[in-house]
This record gives sequence, structure tokens and C-alpha cells, in this order.
Amino acid sequence: MPRYIIIRSFDVGEADMPAVGRRSREIVETELPEITWEHSHVVVDDDGKVRTFCVYSAPTEDIVREHSARLGQHRIDSIDEIVGDVTPADFPAA
Repeated sequence: MPRYIIIRSFDVGEADMPAVGRRSREIVETELPEITWEHSHVVVDDDGKVRTFCVYSAPTEDIVREHSARLGQHRIDSIDEIVGDVTPADFPAA
């Protein structure tokens, strides 16, 4: 199954993100079960604006976009298919 990284900028502050996260999970579990939300990294800039870097498994990018449309309260900055993962262990010291 393809995996995607989705970078989003939210129209809500950090205090509102738990409700957004619950809604995101609800969409995946009840409306779009073909998607798996793997994890997200959340950052807050100096102005309090929230951005997320989320990893999803999904059959198509269009389904990931549908999830975002149903979630609302944000814009998609980018969606990219993940072609691989690496860790420092993949690059042993010489």
C-alpha cells in the first residue's frame, strides 16, 4: 500500500488540536477505513500557528485528499508519496 507524507497548516491553535485529532481518527475509522493514519509530528510556530507532518497509508492520493477535505480547518501544503525510510543505523560508521 502506498504511504504518503502530508504537510498541513491549520486554521486553529494548539489548544484546539486534540479535537482535530479526534475528528481525524473518526474519519479514518468510520468513513474512510481504507486509510491508516500511522503518525503525525506537530509543530507550533512563534505566532501559535500549527503545522503537522502526517504519515498515512492509503490506496491513492485522492483518498488522502478526501480525508483532508472532510477534516477541514486547514490547508494542504504538500502531499508526497514516501518511497522509502532510513535511519542512522542504515549508514554505519566507516
